[in-house]
Amino acid sequence: MVEGVTMAETMVSDFERTMKVREPRKEDLIQGQTGDWEIILGLEVHAQVSSKAKLFSGASTKFGAEQNSQVSFVDAAMPGMLPVINRFCVEQAVRTGLGLKAQINLRSVFDRKNYFYPDLPQGYQISQFKHPIVGEGEVILDMPDGRTVNVGIERLHLEQDAGKSLHDQHPAMSFVDLNRSGVALMEIVSKPDMRSAEEARAYVTKLRTILRYLGTCDGNMEEGSLRADVNVSVRKVGAPLGTRCEIKNVNSIRFIGQAIEHEARRQIEILEDGGTIDQETRLFDPKTGETRSMRSKEEAHDYRYFPDPDLLPLEFTQDWVNEIAASLPELPDDKKARLISEYGLSPYDATVLVGEGARADYFEEVAKGRDAKLAANWVTGELFGALNREGHSIEETPVSSKQLGELIDLISNGTISGRIAKQVFDSMYKTGRDPAKIVEEEGLQQVTDSGAIEAAIDAVIAANPDKVEQTKVKPQLAGWFVGQVMKSTSGKANPSVVNEILAKKLGLSSDD
Repeated sequence: MVEGVTMAETMVSDFERTMKVREPRKEDLIQGQTGDWEIILGLEVHAQVSSKAKLFSGASTKFGAEQNSQVSFVDAAMPGMLPVINRFCVEQAVRTGLGLKAQINLRSVFDRKNYFYPDLPQGYQISQFKHPIVGEGEVILDMPDGRTVNVGIERLHLEQDAGKSLHDQHPAMSFVDLNRSGVALMEIVSKPDMRSAEEARAYVTKLRTILRYLGTCDGNMEEGSLRADVNVSVRKVGAPLGTRCEIKNVNSIRFIGQAIEHEARRQIEILEDGGTIDQETRLFDPKTGETRSMRSKEEAHDYRYFPDPDLLPLEFTQDWVNEIAASLPELPDDKKARLISEYGLSPYDATVLVGEGARADYFEEVAKGRDAKLAANWVTGELFGALNREGHSIEETPVSSKQLGELIDLISNGTISGRIAKQVFDSMYKTGRDPAKIVEEEGLQQVTDSGAIEAAIDAVIAANPDKVEQTKVKPQLAGWFVGQVMKSTSGKANPSVVNEILAKKLGLSSDD
């Protein structure tokens, strides 16, 4: 180890050597006064391990507890207190590494990272430096335009969180809450393989999805369970890498995008004015949408790493790793591929469904034994649309998978039309009633009686002789008659029967 160099700074040269070579996309370039600029992005995501106890103590990790009510002697750095590794946290880190298709290191080392934080009682953070528990992996991004982007994972290491400084409790003093001190974090470091704010947002979204599937982090950014340090630099296309700035602790996917876009333009303006970029740590202000300087990297000499003398190297067997691997759930990429092959879904629909495990499970329950594409349309269209309008998750849906499946059955067997089905769905969503009961009680059954439909068609034709003549010249106008018949029958007429009879009445072939 080189004294006086931070982990991030030590790793930057490795980043430069291992970053993916990508042809710049015109859409990703930022136009400046002197030409186009390319953004280079790498993220360090801090994910709180889903564990009831902290990394080196038995203190609770429950969110929202009274200040300083979940602090052990170890967390408070009382003299003589020794850290004891939480086996479950180690297992969660290994699960995450496997989910990222990364190298699992059977031997890793905990170090003391010495620096001063007012809310870090020890005066150092127990982390991993040279020998992390997880090595290189990969995350595949499915972009909205259909392309995929492969983002390399440099490493994942375990570390303990610091406490929290409180600045709003007293007009002249800051207080410290140590409830968070010692909470287990997984720091997931990407390679600088992203080239736009859109890709960075997609990366954090995909990473959060993987963590939730694995059950290793709840991904709640509002509670601080997931937060990102964003490394941003700019360069002219084909030029060497520029000086990067680190934006600390961004706790929203939307803010990540805003911070990147502002910081990139800030750097471009400085460079085009003939200035230079200072390597520094910055903060993003959501109120102004701007980044501001926090501290210079000149403070790097305050960092000192050495193996923690209270903790032996962490060692485990490949057999244990294999046991964990055997218990992994089906992960998003695998589930997406299966939904496409097994149900014939489009890549877009499959991507939407696997964004949350509960969404995919709901769809499969609806689609079982039914037209999968029709099921996907109703789940991703009507249901997700209604949930989004109400701000609800799939777990909060008032329409069960069984009920939505029964609605699709009513469409498939001809009991109701697609138009009426939307009316029935709205009633189901508002009342929670079963679709069959709604159809029966409100008399919404589809009219299939050809005599009744023919009478309705005759009435529309008799009332619109001019339209009849126009349709003979332009057969595509027959759709107008279909609409009028459906209107006159309150949407209950069977559309296929309407089209069949109407074609005969107007003297149109089935091809028309």
